[in-house]
Amino acid sequence: MDWINSLFVEHSALQAVVVLSLISAVGLGLGKIRFWGISLGVTFVFFAGIVAGHLGLSIDPQMLNYAESFGLVVFVYALGLQVGPGFFSSFRKGGMQLNMLAIGVLLIGTMMTVLGSFCLNVPLPDMVGILCGATTNTPALGAAQQTLKQMGLETSTPALGCAVTYPLGVVGVILAILVIRKALTTKEDLLQKDKEDVNKPYIVAFQVHNPAVFDKSIKEIGALNNYPKFVISRLWRDGNVSIPTSEKIIREGDRLLVVTSEQNVPMLTVLFGEQEHTDWNKEDIDWNAIDSQLISQRIVVTRPELNGKKLGSLHLRNHFGINISRVYRSGVQLLATAELTLQLGDRLTVVGEAAAIHNVEKVLGNAIKSLKEPNLVAVFVGIVIGLALGAIPISIPGVSAPVRLGLAGGPIIVGILIGTFGPRMHMVTYVTRSANLMLRALGLALYLACLGLDAGAHFFETVFRPEGALWVGIGFVLTIVPVLIMGVVSFKWLKVDFGTTTGMLCGSMANPMALNYANDTIPGDNPSVAYATVYPLCMFLRVIIAQVLLMFFIS
Repeated sequence: MDWINSLFVEHSALQAVVVLSLISAVGLGLGKIRFWGISLGVTFVFFAGIVAGHLGLSIDPQMLNYAESFGLVVFVYALGLQVGPGFFSSFRKGGMQLNMLAIGVLLIGTMMTVLGSFCLNVPLPDMVGILCGATTNTPALGAAQQTLKQMGLETSTPALGCAVTYPLGVVGVILAILVIRKALTTKEDLLQKDKEDVNKPYIVAFQVHNPAVFDKSIKEIGALNNYPKFVISRLWRDGNVSIPTSEKIIREGDRLLVVTSEQNVPMLTVLFGEQEHTDWNKEDIDWNAIDSQLISQRIVVTRPELNGKKLGSLHLRNHFGINISRVYRSGVQLLATAELTLQLGDRLTVVGEAAAIHNVEKVLGNAIKSLKEPNLVAVFVGIVIGLALGAIPISIPGVSAPVRLGLAGGPIIVGILIGTFGPRMHMVTYVTRSANLMLRALGLALYLACLGLDAGAHFFETVFRPEGALWVGIGFVLTIVPVLIMGVVSFKWLKVDFGTTTGMLCGSMANPMALNYANDTIPGDNPSVAYATVYPLCMFLRVIIAQVLLMFFIS
């Protein structure tokens, strides 16, 4: 039986891999189980690690520290890459209001944490761990632990605080949503009220009757001041359909098929003269049947040298006689203006003759298989830059020691920046959704397994004492009070619809389990849209605030 002993007991690299893999497998398996429609998902790995630690399993401390750190870095960097493309756009009109509401949730919880530490005589590191569990935010816990290590302080109690409050952190958000729903909403409030995406491409037809645009080229019309951006997809003249180039002269009576945003239709009606009322946005329209010589096809940008280039710089319309009406990126439709910066993986809807489209394929690539090859260079380079950034000491007035972003803060910031600006600097940062999910799941499982294993030895003795009960109560209050306050402010005062309010609350608490509940009980996709709008900023701020609290209040 020595071989069993070498696999599970004797400290070695092999034993560490076996133990962590076993914990991860058991936790991920349990994570598929739903209780009353709710599942903790990958977080069950944390509790599997706690049980394993309680039963006496352990691994070499240096191996534990390495695996925990590596898992955390991979997870937060992949998370940064995922949220990066939508991070700065979330501050636009509409998104700004939701982000301010979400920051309100965050600030209320933070102030309650500091006050609770002083009033209840709970050490601040313990309170920060309780806050991380109450907000179901393991990256913030990792950041807090790294800060405590830098300060030479104990790191296990925050993990214990997070562990005992995490389950009610998940349930508390759902309970708060139920309270708001039962107390404040009517049947009409729960009906689907889809938010209009003002930037979503909208297809509309016009007839040219405005003398101001007669005998002008499309390029000249597009340069007119005070008019919104648009793309002319097709032009009808004398019964023939054509793809107009930028030099095409517009004549009186021309019929134009235009791609723009719906809010721009009234202004473009003034510009061209008359709007036709055919609904060109129906899903069942056969675009290829509009003219037998013109077809539409979706082409994927796969040539790395096009990454970061502006669409207009390719001159595809004038060179090939085709038109690009829409661009799909990460499931979002974008208007194909000349200023649009292309990214690897963009899907372009191209309209033109078959031979011309075939030539455009050669320019754009359309080699979908090449996108499936992982671009690990960008991942590892980004991790190195993130760790370097995290190691830079930052002096803050009033704080005795310099603050460092650490293993969690540095990589998530670099991930966000590379995900946002990498293509503009011609960096190939494209990672398929499945590859990103794999990186995040692997890193998080590794981190949670180590975290649970380390905390497990003292977990149950902490829970089953008065101090543990106090932590559970504090965590539940930190979960439900900020959500209730900002939920009422959003829904009753600012009149934000219930679905959007719910998604904002789930995103501010980084709680995908509560979002799943909201999606199952509220019609429409407003909760998911709001969640995605506030999640990046709140995740970033919670990671930073966890560190600043410890550095500022512990001297």
